[in-house]
Amino acid sequence: MVPNTSSLRLFSPNPNVTIRRWTSTAANCAAFNVSSTASQIGGFLSKKSYTPPSWASDLSLVPSHSFTLGQFPTPIHKWNLPNLPKDTEVWIKRDDLAGMELSGNKVRKLEFLMADAVAQGADCVITVGGIQSNHCRATAVAAKYVNLDCYLILATSTILVDEDPGLVGNLLVERLLGAHIDLVSKREFVKIGSVALTDLLKERLLEKGRKPYVISGGGSNSLGNWGYIEAVREIEQQIQLSGDVQFDDIVVACGSGGTVAGLALGSQLSSLKAKVHGFSVCYNSGYFYDNVQDHIDGLQSGLNSHDIVRIEDAKGLGYAMSTADELKFVKDVAAATGILLDPVYRCNTFLLCVTLYLISCMIVLPFK
Repeated sequence: MVPNTSSLRLFSPNPNVTIRRWTSTAANCAAFNVSSTASQIGGFLSKKSYTPPSWASDLSLVPSHSFTLGQFPTPIHKWNLPNLPKDTEVWIKRDDLAGMELSGNKVRKLEFLMADAVAQGADCVITVGGIQSNHCRATAVAAKYVNLDCYLILATSTILVDEDPGLVGNLLVERLLGAHIDLVSKREFVKIGSVALTDLLKERLLEKGRKPYVISGGGSNSLGNWGYIEAVREIEQQIQLSGDVQFDDIVVACGSGGTVAGLALGSQLSSLKAKVHGFSVCYNSGYFYDNVQDHIDGLQSGLNSHDIVRIEDAKGLGYAMSTADELKFVKDVAAATGILLDPVYRCNTFLLCVTLYLISCMIVLPFK
């Protein structure tokens, strides 16, 4: 597969910003049933009407439809992590099993975002992330599932911005799917901002007669939050079926804020009432308290982020950088439990979690 390349200078307050494009030539009301729609013949990839949980019905921006893109419900099982503090019980909700290319926390948001894109008559979607963004990979897959083109803005190092990005990791999946890839340096990404970058690309596509739909980084916006509000309903239902498990706390990595916002809001409004802990892998806690506040304000919840979530710093050496101790933790967990932690999100989160908290019973969600 040989990439076509073209240097693009987007309309921008900074006329010196250059983005390199690489385009692949390869082509509780309505009964919540734990047997998912995806398990029915013809149910997977179908569009379905959406009825929110009764406890969330007063929120704004209630979606009318969603696509069935993931395999839900995902299982919850006990996780016998090595060297747990005494009297601490950890369970894990396996959102990493939601579906191969769409695994992790991305697909729950995309089920609602893709339905909205189609409802608005879009013929393509735009999103943004790091060079190996899991969200961008999942968006490229979901877009292909619903017959939309996908445009990705990926941040990379300055020395690599004019190079062929290669066929490694998520880039391989994206390029096999035919996603259109624009590279921008991390410095320009920070200086200009993801919103401005996606707006510039949207303007250019509109000029070409396309109908783009912009998805925020990580799929994190007020509509995307419904993915994890719905996940709380799923956890509620699973607890009701088990009858003998109650969770005191929910622990999740925090990269763009949407997952932790949906979980915190859902837990607060529902019968779950578990304390939600978000472990930041990129920004400081103040940023994410404000970020979560923006998300829940968009749904007119009337709640304060400081009252419904606790944010901890889990950046460590930096985004996607690991210490020897953290990598040893990944190895020890895999050897002891068979669960693979990725070093960007899960490793720092769970290592700090078991270090900082003496929690009697908690549930953790894989973030990928």
